[in-house]
Amino acid sequence: MGVTLAAVAAFLGTTPNARPATADSPVDAVRCETLTGSRIPASVISLPTGGGRVNAASEVTETIGGTSVTYCRVDAALLPVDPTAPDIRMRVALPLEWNRRSMMFGGGGYNGTIPDVRADAPFGLANAPTPLARGYATYGSDSGHQADPAKHPISSLDGSFALNDEALRNFSAGDALKKTHDAAQFLIRRGYGAKPEHVYFAGGSTGGREALAVVQRWPRAFDGVISAFPAWNNLAEILYLGHATQLLARPGAFPGPEKQALLYDSVIEACDARDGLADRIVSNPDACRFRPEKLRCPDGGDTGSSCLSDRQIASVTAISSSWTWPYKVASGEKGYPGFPFLSGADMRTPLLGFGTTAPTHPMPLTSGYGMQYWDQWVKYFLTRDPGHSPLAVDPGQPGKWLSRISRLSEIQDLNDADLRPFARSGGKLLLIHGAADELVSHRSTNDYYERVTDTLGPRKTREFMRYYVVPGANHANFGNPAFAPGWDSVTAIEQWSEHNRKPVSPVATDARDGRTRPLCEYPRWPRYEAGDPDSAGSFVCGADAA
Repeated sequence: MGVTLAAVAAFLGTTPNARPATADSPVDAVRCETLTGSRIPASVISLPTGGGRVNAASEVTETIGGTSVTYCRVDAALLPVDPTAPDIRMRVALPLEWNRRSMMFGGGGYNGTIPDVRADAPFGLANAPTPLARGYATYGSDSGHQADPAKHPISSLDGSFALNDEALRNFSAGDALKKTHDAAQFLIRRGYGAKPEHVYFAGGSTGGREALAVVQRWPRAFDGVISAFPAWNNLAEILYLGHATQLLARPGAFPGPEKQALLYDSVIEACDARDGLADRIVSNPDACRFRPEKLRCPDGGDTGSSCLSDRQIASVTAISSSWTWPYKVASGEKGYPGFPFLSGADMRTPLLGFGTTAPTHPMPLTSGYGMQYWDQWVKYFLTRDPGHSPLAVDPGQPGKWLSRISRLSEIQDLNDADLRPFARSGGKLLLIHGAADELVSHRSTNDYYERVTDTLGPRKTREFMRYYVVPGANHANFGNPAFAPGWDSVTAIEQWSEHNRKPVSPVATDARDGRTRPLCEYPRWPRYEAGDPDSAGSFVCGADAA
């Protein structure tokens, strides 16, 4: 159905005789710009706010992924309850040609900026139209704070908002998600004169965590959810990142970029062909038994880039291993599973993994993203002292900070594995993670999936959930991963949610060269059989050890 952009008249109340939109009848028209200054009542938002307002609305025509799209871009702000807390800033895109669906996008890192509502779902297929280009009404928010470049030049690494309790809950507990969703649905209903027939969510990393947050906390809010590389156990991972930071900050323990490349290449050499094909993709990293001691320098000292010292071997071994802490936290989490050697050891993406320089205080921008994330958390979440050294807090022995850590775990670890309410509501969940992710370990997502299956049973879990691990894929296809997957998960979730057509033998396409690989349901992985090595048809999904 073609709906004019100005069909937002009902939102202003300027056209009292406008007809509700139906499949065959559009509503009356009004200029998009007249939305500016309109109110969003607090009563339409299920969590406490001060209501909201539309700050700007304008008609925009853009080429998105090769498709010309005209839509009404609505920028709004939701007011806090605490007058010292920042607003939630949000954006809604109302396309002229609406397909009666909506999609909310999640953020990344510590958020602080509005996600691109014109974008695709994480790991989206390069030549597939984005949700907005398909006719979705799309929306997202900054999660309740605005990144300050004076606090950190990388917007997604500014954690200063956590000094305010309401802003902290908006981000960490996910309160801003429901507030944004309710306000956006209000704008959509008033804009088109009808509510969406199907409501979806997509996000990766922090956005993947947010995807699991809406599934757990508001199981009837979304019909289908796409969660990619989710940082669901945020507090647990932060403690692990602090552990890694402590290890890499020790004198002589940090492997520089050349040593990281040596480690990566050595792992590839040892494990690549075990899946039947030498293509620099390790299909089953959990079966890769590489021992970094093979790279030991003579006498264990640091004698150059062609070997690892004993201290460097100890640090990379510890970071690639699971770690548990000797105390209890309120969320019930006990540890973090660590990263495979392939994660963060690739010189092509060093700043996501180890970084190029050792962590210290002040934390350099050349340290790994995770170390900088820990630095911001210590300063603003934990101690609430912007001058506090991240190296002065030992996550293994936090001392006076233990009670604060435990309290934070209650809102930062979104670890409810009982997804029966979501399943009963008819919801569908697609979960996907790269096996060479440098920032969020796929082992952690394995853990969450196994918890869900332990709670619901494998059969009931597969009735509403699919989980795929992609060999060679890193965090969000950043840099030059071994495999940069693209998959039309939007069509997949539509078909499953709306027509009960379950995903069958999905295929991922490398965004750079067109190679294809099967997306294998966890715990299976793609094993080469015979034929064209660049074709998914030459692989089978195996479950045996490589």
